[in-house]
Formats: sequence, structure tokens, C-alpha cells
Amino acid sequence: MDKKEAQKRIEKLRDVIETYRYEYHVLDKQSISDAALDSLKHELYKLEQQYPDLITAESPTQRIGGKPLPKFEKITHKSRMLSMEDVFSLEEFEEWFERISKLERVNAFFCMPKIDGLAMSLVYRHGVLEYAATRGDGTVGEDVTLNIRTIASVPLKLHGNNIPDRVEVRGEVYFPVKAFNAYNKQLEKDGKPIFANPRNTAAGSIRQLDPKIAASRPLAFVAWDLIVDDGVKTAVQAFEKLNVYGFKTAPDAVLCSSLADVEKHWYALQKTRAKLDFWIDGMVIRVNDRDTFGKLGIVGKTPRGLVAWKFPAEEATTMVKKIEWFVGRTGALTPVALLDPTWIGGTTVQHATLHNMDEIERLDVREGDTVVLFKAGDIIPKIKEVVQRLRPNGTYKTKPPTECPVCGTAVSRRVPSLLNKEGAGGRSTETVAIFCPNPSCFVQDREAILHAARAFAIDGLGPAIIETLHENKIINRPSDLFLLKPGDLMGLEGFAELSAKKLVDEIQSRKNITLAKFILALGIRNVGEQTALDLAHYFGSLQKFLGVSRETLEEVEGVGSVVADSVVEYLGEQHHKALVEAYRENGVVVESVKAQKQSEAFAGKTFVLTGTLSTLGRDEAKEKIRSLGGKASGSVSKNTDYVIAGAEAGSKLEEAHKLGVKVLSEKEFMDMMQGT
Repeated sequence: MDKKEAQKRIEKLRDVIETYRYEYHVLDKQSISDAALDSLKHELYKLEQQYPDLITAESPTQRIGGKPLPKFEKITHKSRMLSMEDVFSLEEFEEWFERISKLERVNAFFCMPKIDGLAMSLVYRHGVLEYAATRGDGTVGEDVTLNIRTIASVPLKLHGNNIPDRVEVRGEVYFPVKAFNAYNKQLEKDGKPIFANPRNTAAGSIRQLDPKIAASRPLAFVAWDLIVDDGVKTAVQAFEKLNVYGFKTAPDAVLCSSLADVEKHWYALQKTRAKLDFWIDGMVIRVNDRDTFGKLGIVGKTPRGLVAWKFPAEEATTMVKKIEWFVGRTGALTPVALLDPTWIGGTTVQHATLHNMDEIERLDVREGDTVVLFKAGDIIPKIKEVVQRLRPNGTYKTKPPTECPVCGTAVSRRVPSLLNKEGAGGRSTETVAIFCPNPSCFVQDREAILHAARAFAIDGLGPAIIETLHENKIINRPSDLFLLKPGDLMGLEGFAELSAKKLVDEIQSRKNITLAKFILALGIRNVGEQTALDLAHYFGSLQKFLGVSRETLEEVEGVGSVVADSVVEYLGEQHHKALVEAYRENGVVVESVKAQKQSEAFAGKTFVLTGTLSTLGRDEAKEKIRSLGGKASGSVSKNTDYVIAGAEAGSKLEEAHKLGVKVLSEKEFMDMMQGT
């Protein structure tokens, strides 16, 4: 092949490789296998090596190249990379809209997810990437071109025709979540330290002086703004142009014509954020018309026409006004911090649990302290740490109570105690638990009734109603719920004839209950939902459960010595025996666990699940194993018979290989069940 023919082949190869790059990284479409694409790149590389004068900067072979830099050069942005104003509630968003509406008429907003990555400016000259720069201080950034060139989703040459001489694209460099998790798994396998999170890893990768380090990490780029003078009038048109140029743009970006539409999309993004392959922490709202956006101007370092509506915070700071002790259904005293109201996780928070005295001492939290709260999902907010530098003078260490704050009985202490949470099994801690030993303590009865109502799944029976019924001595213990008549409720606040009858009918409809739910309803210390289920499956009937011995209990999967002690102690107390009998007398029917035919393949065998199953949920799979006579364990040991490995199986799979435990694929597991 002579030089002229080589040039034609090189140009064709570059076009084809670029097309495949665009389809894969922008359109999420793989039109050719990785191996075939690598073959095309290799052919291009060999031709360019044969004719080095034909190598151009935009060639796919030039994504990784160059020696490590001694330092990053500075680049001045032609137009400043500004920050955004943050708002945290609908009210603050509406206030932002009112402010800009006084200056300009705004008809539409362009909304997109706020990607949590590293902001970047890419400048193209005559359609070819000239340089890439970080935000820096907004005016001057660092030249990170060599690192950005390694990112496959960044086009080295823009697509389309009639491209202006200078095009600036702004967007975010991020580490895709799935790729990040896989990368960390490999690091862990190689015995190397893993990275903390995708955002920091992406930023650290781009700031490496050796581009080969950035190239070794599968980073990605998503574009969100276009700075060019080519007739683009709106933010929507800018997004469309970015796609034409060959960029991947932020998904779930929509045009909204009203504040209600914006709010609706803000909520929608929160529901879908877990499915995205990058972190987002809010929604960016931009005035769609670019001329109006420009006229609104800039305040400090933020443009008026742009705002970031952040998702509910998972951390916030506030002050501890008081520390109080609350009595639970088991008599345990739990410290709770009363806080200055603060917005976190989508709600206004005024209380935070402190768990126990050990936690108070660990944090050294005191009344008057400024603290950091954190919240995950629907979990009650907890205090993460005390901001010591803001501690006022004259504070005193928090001391444990000496008597019950409700009935005045001298408290007692029990060691060890078990964290009352599902999945705790029999693992004990060295926590010193503080208890009110008075079984007739008013609050214990009320909390026990509320706990039972939830276990029986009685709708419409919340804390306020139970408190009213209890204070008026209409009910004194959980079993009394099933004696209620409509007339008992008449005259109480919030009840009329119809509502009273409705609640009583609802309670009566819940008289039949499974053994697992009934065991949970009893409120035995350290017995959560999963442990109650394990006990029910093992004993099968209420009669057998009530006659258990400590030794028998320890044979139950997931039950250790601490749980066994709690069950034996509970069932041995006379007032608890009377409660169970009262349930029976009041018409409650506890359904025994139906005996199912056991399978020889499962009977007595221990199974461990790891990874994600596509056909069954984890709890459903465990239920199937137990129903066929097997045991579902949470950890791999020499006593494990099978490890069921689903997608993205973790360290349990590696442990199985080390111990020589038989590993089943999901299909093999399903076939095993179908053969029973």
C-alpha cells in the first residue's frame, strides 16, 4: 500500500472508529465487538507508524500519549466558569423565581440532573480539541488536556458541518458507578487500597500528571452547556447541538413551562436517581431563553438565571437543646436529643436518637452542643459528631438517669445487651443497657400496645389513638385491643359513630395472625422480624414455641445465647404468660406454619446467597430454601454446603473457593428447586 492509498485507508478507519465511539459512548449502542474494534484500531496504529507524518491530533490513536507533565499549566477562561446558587426547598425555589421575574419575563425552564463530578471546559478550534481546563477559581483553571483526551466519551473532533472556528463545551467528568465498583473490586483482589467514592476518584484521576493513570480508569464525560455564537437561542437548542457535535448529554433533561412542572420533575428525579450510573445531588434549573438568561446578569459568582435545587440533605448541623430519656416497650431507657429544628432528608427534624450511654460518652455530646446529623433513607436521624470548636462555655458532661422518668422506679442495668435490629442474630455487644424494672410502668404498656398494633398490621391505629385509649384506661395491654367495641370509642376526640365502627371492624379483621407475626407482636427483647420468622419456621406452632428450652433455642439458625436468654426470660414471666392467654381468650388465632414436603437435596443443607438473583429476591430465595428443609446462612464457613452466586457476587464467592464449598449458579439453583 503506497502513501496515497494509506492516507485514504487511515481517513476511512478514523471515521469508522469515531462512529463506533459515538454510538457506544453517546447512544449507548454497541454495533461492533470490543475485539473487532481493537483490531481496527491496531490496523490504524500500524499504518500511522508506517507514515508518521499522517498522524493528526484528532486520531483515535492519540488519546493516550505524551510523557508525564512536570506540572499543570494555567489557562484563563474566555468566559468565567460560574458557580450556582443552591436552594433546598420549594419555598426557596419560588423565592428565586420571584426575584428574577421582577427583572425579566420568564416563560420556560430547562431542567437537568446536577451531576456530582468534576466541572470541565473543552475548547475546540476548527472542530478539533485544542485544550481542556478545570474550573479553577472560575477565571483561571489548569490545563488537563492530556488526561481528558484519554476519556473515550470526549470527541477529539466534532461531528457535523459548518462548525464555528471556536466552540467551547462545558460538562462534568465522572466515574460511572458500575465501572467504579468493578474497579474497586479488582483493586481489592490485587491487595491494593480501594477508593472512597466515584466523585473524588474522578477528580483525582484528572489531576494526575501522568496521563496513563487517567487512561487506566474508565472515566466518562457528560456535556451540559455550549458556548458558541452560531444562532443557538435556547438551552434546549444548545443540548440538541451538543448531541450533533458528538457529546453525551445529561439524561432526564426536560423543558418545563411552569413551577409545578419543575417541582414534579424534581420529585421524579429523586425516584430515578438510584438507576443512574453517576451520582447526582439535585436538579439544575436554567432559564431556557439564552437572551433572557444573559439579561438577568450575574450576582457575585452566580448567574441569576440558574439555580440548583438540591435534594434533601443527608447531613446537617443543629444545636442540642436538651437530652431526655424515653422508656420503651421492654423497659429500656433510650436517650434522645431535642434539637433546634433543621431540614434534613426531606423533613424538619427536632429529635435524634443517642442509642445508649456508651454512645453519649463516645460522642461526648452535651446540652448546648452544635452537632452534625446524618440520615440514610427513612432511618431516624442520628448524631454523627460534635463540633467541638462551637461548644459554649459552661457545659457539663451528660450523666445517666438514676430513676425511671415516668414512674420514678430506681433503674437497673443489664450486661450484655443486644442491639435490637433485624439480622443481629446472637451477636452481643458490651453495651450497658439502662432499664426500668417496673413491669407496670405506664409508658411500657403504651409502647407495647403500639408495637403489637403494628405487628398485627392494624390500619388507622397510631400513637395518638393508643395514647388516648390508654390514658382513659379503655385498654391496658395489647390483647385488650380485641375487646374494643364501637361504644368504647364514642365520645373520644376524633371519633364518631362511623369512624368508631370502622376502627373496631379493622381490629377484628386482624384476629388471624401468622406465628411469626405473633412472636414479633409479643415484643420480646432482641427478637426482630427475621428472628421471629426463624423461630416460627423452626417450632411450627405456638404451643411448641411456648414450651421451648434454652438449649433448643440455640439450635435455631440465627439465634444465639443472648436471644435465647431473652426468649426464655420473657416466656417465664407470669404477666407475659397471662398476655398470651388473654390473646387466645379474646379471639386471636395464631396460625401454625404449614408443614411442607422437604427435599432430600435441601434437607439439612446450609446455603449462602451472594450477589443479585434475577428471578428471586434474596428473602424469597431464603424462604424457598427453608421451606424445602434447608438453612439460609449469612456467612460462608466450612459447614456451608452451597454458595449461590448471583450477578456481581462479592467476597463470599471468594471465600467459598478458598474453603472448597460448592458454588451454584442461579440456573443451577433454580434447577435444583424444580427437581424437588
